Order: sequence, then C-alpha cells, then structure tokens
Amino acid sequence: MSQTIEKSGMVTVTLPDGSQREIECGTTVQQFAQSIGAGLAKAALGGKIDGQTVDLSAPINADSTVEILTWKNEEGREIFRHTSTHIMAQAIKRIIPEAKLTIGPPLTDSFYYDFDVPTPLTPELLSKIEEEMEKIVTAAEPITRAELARDEAIRLFRERGEDYKIEIINELPEDQTISVYSQGEFADLCRGPHLPNTGYVKAYKLLNVAGAYWRGDVKNKMLQRVYGTSFPDKKALKEHLELLEEAKKRDHRKIGRELDLFSFQEEGPGFPFFHPNGMVLYNEIMTYVREELSKLDYVEIMTPLILNEELWHQSGHWDHYRENMYFTEIDEKAYAVKPMNCPGCMLVFRNDLRSYRDLPMKIAEFGRVHRHELSGVLHGLFRVRCFTQDDAHIFTTPEKLEDDITEAIDLIRRVYEVFGFDDYHMELSTRPEKALGSDEMWDSATDALRNALENHGIKYKLNPGDGAFYGPKIDFHVNDSLNRTWQCGTIQVDFSMPERFDLNYVGPDGQKHRPVMVHRALVGSLERFIGVLIEHTAGNFPVWLAPVQVAVLPISEKHLDYAQSVYDQLRAAGVRATLDVAEDKIGMKIRNAEIRKIPYMLVVGEKESAAGAVSVRRHGKGDQGSVPRDEFVLKIWDEISNRTR
Repeated sequence: MSQTIEKSGMVTVTLPDGSQREIECGTTVQQFAQSIGAGLAKAALGGKIDGQTVDLSAPINADSTVEILTWKNEEGREIFRHTSTHIMAQAIKRIIPEAKLTIGPPLTDSFYYDFDVPTPLTPELLSKIEEEMEKIVTAAEPITRAELARDEAIRLFRERGEDYKIEIINELPEDQTISVYSQGEFADLCRGPHLPNTGYVKAYKLLNVAGAYWRGDVKNKMLQRVYGTSFPDKKALKEHLELLEEAKKRDHRKIGRELDLFSFQEEGPGFPFFHPNGMVLYNEIMTYVREELSKLDYVEIMTPLILNEELWHQSGHWDHYRENMYFTEIDEKAYAVKPMNCPGCMLVFRNDLRSYRDLPMKIAEFGRVHRHELSGVLHGLFRVRCFTQDDAHIFTTPEKLEDDITEAIDLIRRVYEVFGFDDYHMELSTRPEKALGSDEMWDSATDALRNALENHGIKYKLNPGDGAFYGPKIDFHVNDSLNRTWQCGTIQVDFSMPERFDLNYVGPDGQKHRPVMVHRALVGSLERFIGVLIEHTAGNFPVWLAPVQVAVLPISEKHLDYAQSVYDQLRAAGVRATLDVAEDKIGMKIRNAEIRKIPYMLVVGEKESAAGAVSVRRHGKGDQGSVPRDEFVLKIWDEISNRTR
C-alpha cells in the first residue's frame, strides 16, 4: 500500500470502477462498505486492499484501491467456505477432543478439513457433527485474528496438543507473519481472511468422508478428510445438492460402463482401456481437430514414447518433474517414458536449418504421455496415468507472436462451439517471482497475450504472478451443463525450451535468431475431455459423435429383408448403424436403443416396406413421423457432415 497521508488524517480510496472517496485513515473495510450503502455492508464478506484479500475488520491506512467482496466474488465465496471449514473443525473437536487439526482449505464449491483421529470417522457421524455446527452458527461467535511471535504460537499449539500445526510453524520462513484465528474455544493457525462471526454461514451440508495422507505422501499417516459445502441461504444449498445428485447420474464412469465406452482393469490401475464404442468417440474428436489444424497449415509429427535420461535433464523435467515420471533401462543406460511431448518436438525443429520464411511453423502432435499419479488421486478419465494430449508448438518471431496467439484463440473458441461449450472464460497469468527471461521478454509476451484478448473484446480474469516460470499464459475454463468449471485449452509463451535446446532460425539479416515458442492445447487431455463431454451431455452425444448413430428396428422377422436393405444403405452412406435382429417385441427394441442413447431409431414394418420409407424416432423425443428412406439418409448425413449440435 502507498504512504498514509499523515497531515490531514484522510486517505484516498479508489474503487474498482475508478471512482474515488476520501475517508479517515484507519477506517475498516466494513465501515467503508457501510459508508457506500447498507445493502453492500450487509452483503460484504471481506475486502481487497491493493489486491490483497483481507478481513472486514482490516483498517485502510493509506491511499489504496479497495474492493468489497460479496458472494458474487470468487474471493468472497472462498472466505465464506474457509470459515465453514473452521466451524466444522470446531464441531469435530467438541465431539472428538483428541482429534488433531491439519489443514482445511476452501474449494470451488465446497471445502474440506483433514483430521488425525483415533478411529475412522463414519458417515453416520456426519449428522452429529452438523448438529454441533448448528450450535456454533446459532451462537454467532465472533471470529478474531491475532498475530503471534513464533515461540508464542508454538507454545499455544503445544498446549492444545496440535502437533501438525507446530510442524507447519517450524517450516514457515523466519519473516513469515504467524496469524491465529479464534472463535469461542477454537483456535487455528491460519492466514485468513475469515468472516466476522460464525452466524454468517446459514446453510451447510457435510458430504462425505475419505482418506488422505498427510501432505499427500504415502509414507505419512493416513488422515480422515471430511468434505462439506456451504451457502448463504438454504435455497442455494438445496439447488446445489440437486446438482450434485444430477452429477451422480451423469458420472462418466457410470455412463462409460452403460455405453461400453471404456473400462479400467486391475492389471493396469489408472490406465484406461478404450472399447470399440469409446474409440469411435476418441477418433471422431481427433478427426475433427485434425481438419481444423489442416485449414491453418499445421503439420503433424509423432515422437517416441521413450527417450534417454540426458534429454530430460536438458528439458528441465528431471529437476522439476522426476517424481511423476516412469523410468526404464535400455542397453544399460537410463531412459524415461515421456510425461510431456515438448522435448521431442524441440528435436524435430532443431533437425533442420530454419529460415524466417518458414515461420510461423505450427507443429501438432497427438502425443501419448505417461505420468505417475498416486493411487489416491486417480479418478476415472479425469485423473489417469496415461493419456493423449492434443499438443502443438508454434515457433514464430516476436513480430508475428500476437497474430499467432490471436489465431490460436479463434481456433480454441471455434472448437468449443462445435462441442457445445458456449460458456467459458479465459484467465491471463503473468510473471511469477521466479521466472526465466528478461523483463523486456516478459512484457512483450504478456502484451501480446493481453492485446490478443482485448482486440477480441474478450473479458478475462487476470492472475498476477501465476504464470509458469518459463512464460505467461492464457488458460480456457469451460462451464459444463451443471455449471462446473474445467480448465481445458491453454496458450503459453515459453522462453525456456528454445534456450535449453539452442533453437535458431536464420533471419533476413542472415544471422541466427532465437524463435519465440508457444505451447497450445485445444482440449488438453483427450481422455479428460471425453470425461467432461460425457458428463456435459449425460451421454446424449450429438449425432456426429455418437458411437452408434442409427438403430434399424424391424417390427417382426418377416420385415428383416427390408430392414437389412435400410441398414446396408445407411452403412454405404457412411452412417454408423446397427440392425436389431432379436426376437423381442418392437417396444423392447425401442427401449434397448433408448438405454444405449442411440440418436435415431428407424422402425420398419409392412407399411414402411411397401412405401420405401422408415418411421423415425429420436432419442428422448419419441416418434418423428414417417419419411422416405432416401430422404432420411440425406438428412442424417447432412447432420453428421455439418457436425450439427
């Protein structure tokens, strides 16, 4: 924050809209919100002073930019749910005094806290914990912050028997401010911020209990993780719980089994097995992406799965990513299974002398990568040990960088539209404290990313200091039909790889120059994207993506010949069709096709055979009437070829 105006005792506050107000030095964020309006003060959950999130009780001591945080702000929701974790922890400590506190962060729409308890927590105990939480909320206990000296903090938590908190304190830097938040008899080591009192949390629900190793290390003790969620009112909580129930129905693992898309086997935990139906989905996505890349003059490569250890030292993965890599030995030399595609692409680019006339050079790779993930974090297709990434690396010049970023943004947006993701936002992450490259390089790359967004009129969230060490980036976050957010596409400027691999191109001056490199992913991991797509659509894929697009259903055995001719015509036209020759009644055949979520069902009987027609049914919509078979084939092919949503 800037310097306090000592003489007048007044400071200038700049609001997010650019307007300014004069207030007395030392006015709290809560008092400032009250001066703007009673409605805002009532909705306030916390504040931001010069970009730093603070309690409502924090004083404004200097000329500052100030924002009042409410439930509408992500940071406001984090404060609300962070306090919810403390309320839950206080309740558990009352019920199980010997429980030891570890950590309890807020999440996007929930929260959790890990406890070291003598016996495992049971789901039945959750209702008892909720009852105790109700007492704490009803009491509206004030929440206070205290900053303690290191020795004082250690003494406090030693008296309380909180060994994990002492371990955390001992690992904090010497200059780190140590703060403790208290409510009633409960105290926790915490940076905050928090709500003014426990009464703000009007609606909450504990969801489940899971196991979690301390610090995520299997060598450490197994803790009990309690998940919950909370909202300002019971209506919002009810709506959220209904969404969670819908999410269970849409679980991609469940639908994947029902539609025979993929499976996981004991022989390969964390490694997905794609079945024929799943491969149709997989290949259709890649075919579409390849078509889009071809329009933009991308070239495609394929690099080896296993490369020697020296390469991974050169790329930096050995130092930063070794624990997530798999290793093997060939001819008594160490090799690694690639966790990323980038180094192989560097070798391809370096293989020939490049001219500035060759740039931008856009190299795509649908590369299979392997990453060692702990068994506890594996989750269907969302977190696997083997997946395909739709990578591309764009080698360009500083002068062309912004145009190439703009083209990549347009491409990602076009792809999302085809898959039915209309609701998404972008985040721009800038230089972190530890970064490779000069200020000029970072400023130039960040400006190129920012200009590409702003020239499109795209609103974006700025994440200061959250870029990768090798360069700034734009991340794309899509919202699915249940309003959950998934980070998929990304555009990252990289200063590190061209330097590490000594990549060059010959410029107009005949001298060697370092290219600018951009990492680009459209959907990211194909496996994860398929999981997201399954849950977004509940398995009701658009016709062009559906593993089986049409089911031909003869009413009886005597209509088999005509049904066969319809089936043959569809197959000849390139439509993925199936012919149900079972002896079941037509109602059962329709039901089976509906369960398999086949978009179109063609019922054929005496009337259809005589007229050269088909009776069309649409999945989930029922009877669509009778049409000539040739007309239907043209219609569905138009729907497929245009990738109609």
